[in-house]
Amino acid sequence: MHRITLVIPVFNEEPVLPELFRRLETVFASAPETEWSAIFVNDGSRDRTAALISAQAARQPAFKLVDLSRNFGHQAALTAGLAHAGEADAVVTMDADLQDPPELIPELVAAWKQGAQVVLAVRRSRQDTGLRRAGFDLFHRAFQRLTDFPVKANTGTFGLLGRPAVEAFNQLSEKHRFFPGMRAWVGFPHAEVFYDRQERAAGEPGQTFRRLVRYALDGIFSFSHLPLRLVTYTGLITAGLGFAIGLFFIVRRLLGIEIAQTGFTTLVTLVLFLGGIQLVGIGVLGEYLGRIYDEVKRRPNYIVKSRSGF
Repeated sequence: MHRITLVIPVFNEEPVLPELFRRLETVFASAPETEWSAIFVNDGSRDRTAALISAQAARQPAFKLVDLSRNFGHQAALTAGLAHAGEADAVVTMDADLQDPPELIPELVAAWKQGAQVVLAVRRSRQDTGLRRAGFDLFHRAFQRLTDFPVKANTGTFGLLGRPAVEAFNQLSEKHRFFPGMRAWVGFPHAEVFYDRQERAAGEPGQTFRRLVRYALDGIFSFSHLPLRLVTYTGLITAGLGFAIGLFFIVRRLLGIEIAQTGFTTLVTLVLFLGGIQLVGIGVLGEYLGRIYDEVKRRPNYIVKSRSGF
């Protein structure tokens, strides 16, 4: 009998939990030959999320709760869940909002049984619209061009990790975590399962636009040195242009060609342009330096307040 564990980070998910419980129970009942469990990691919810999960764990032993001491963020909660997966043969990671359908889990498990240690749930389409949708599309296109390590586009939290992949992932201790990149970095044979991402079942998204931007920056700066190289290339190009312009005026002066008086506007434009380039370069260096500072402090990614159902 295979032991399959689900890891589900939750933050203020009270409206969607009853439907999620029902659909998970249906999935579990469809494969009675599998030993199922679902670990919910409460990431500092301010509603009745923890209470509902605790009550469900009391009714159904397959459901478990890891309650964090405060809100540490989605990636930290996901890390906590993987660390509590125990001796599961495979771990399915997913969000609680039902945009990733639990009914796809048997397909992920089937791909794992065929030999894949990492199974990616790849989105054929998604229901997000407006600025949020445009941001996702822009990030995926930019990330593919910026990263030093290939990461499958249109993938997120939803997927499956075999036991060797989970053990490898749990050895990665960095503070700023980008799960799709880390999942790709550990390697192992992988497979893909395609699906259409649905609308959120209820409630409001826990990931604000600001958090999504921070998450995107973590992905880029954790898996790419290209921003640093771009700063270097920009500096070289700017220095080369400055040298060429200076040489041009020197040659004109030596040839006795009349040089028109330069205006105030030209001077201000050049100063602002060069100052902007310098500030961008300092900002990029600051992003990397700030992440180094967070890493050397070696604080834990999360703190567990309590556990239920274990």
